[in-house]
Amino acid sequence: MKIFEGFQKGVNLGGWISQFAAYDHEHFRSFITEKDIADIAALGFDHVRVPVDYNVLEDEEGNRLDSGFEYLKNCYNWCRKHNLNMLVDLHECYGYSFDPLKKDMDREKFFYDEALQARFLHLWTEIAETFREDPVHVAFEPLNEVVLGEVADAWNKVLRNYLKTIRAICPDHYVVFGSVRYSHVESVPLLEKPTDDKVVFNFHCYEPLVFTHQGAYWIEEMPSDFRVSYPLPVEEMRAASREALPGSGGAIFNEDVTELSPAFFEKIFEPALKKAEEDDVALYCGEYGVIDLAANDAKLRWLQDIHAVFHKYHIGYALWNYKEKDFGFVDESFASCREDFMNCL
Repeated sequence: MKIFEGFQKGVNLGGWISQFAAYDHEHFRSFITEKDIADIAALGFDHVRVPVDYNVLEDEEGNRLDSGFEYLKNCYNWCRKHNLNMLVDLHECYGYSFDPLKKDMDREKFFYDEALQARFLHLWTEIAETFREDPVHVAFEPLNEVVLGEVADAWNKVLRNYLKTIRAICPDHYVVFGSVRYSHVESVPLLEKPTDDKVVFNFHCYEPLVFTHQGAYWIEEMPSDFRVSYPLPVEEMRAASREALPGSGGAIFNEDVTELSPAFFEKIFEPALKKAEEDDVALYCGEYGVIDLAANDAKLRWLQDIHAVFHKYHIGYALWNYKEKDFGFVDESFASCREDFMNCL
């Protein structure tokens, strides 16, 4: 299986120019600075995944916002100074968001609306032009987390058009394609075989969700005071999931799963690994992590288990998240276990 070179050990910069509390240039200037990039490099990471929302880069009419592009260019310059690579992830585009808190969002329309897709491709043309000179240190991810499984075929068509658009400007940059159901690892086989040797298959992994998102306020069914440990016997974790997330399903209910250990991740990654091998494509986990409400010892064990499988199969990864967003590893919740945490990574 191919390796996503230069993007093997990364971290997300969520909450900076994406998923911010308010559109505020003071926040954009101060939340991530060169010092943060230097610190990330000093910790041994090789790249950052940079989520960015469309409204930082363009106004509501679709006109380019130079101020937003400056934030991306600053990050790029800091990364080059400190020997990091950068993956630009369009976290939301005009007409589409994965965000479960945006309850009125039509999560299907974008995939069948040519006008919305044309605007999406126009924005990506601007991004590609900005970074066209550096195919080694910059990679592109078209859109974060397609939610609905039923748009898989339409999404593949969007990706074909995206790749054609990008390759007219950037013939040699890596592009990172995730599948449906929030980029779930079990959806990777739904991606089309690429016609391009610089395509990477991407997935996100927060399994078991009842553990990694225990007490999460943005999950409608989840009780805010719910807590669960890791590892547990499989039937206990399934029971916890039924209690906190009734009807949600998830990989924990895969009948081939018999224990929570590295074998759990190896089993649920199996279809993605097979697809990547068959299509001769590198595999990358663009998001994974555990909410700060979980006990640190359980969090560390989960990280040890998932990393064992990442390393075994040379799967590149980007931890969610560097700072805040309920997962940040520089936050005080990690202070007592930071050294052990970094050893896991």
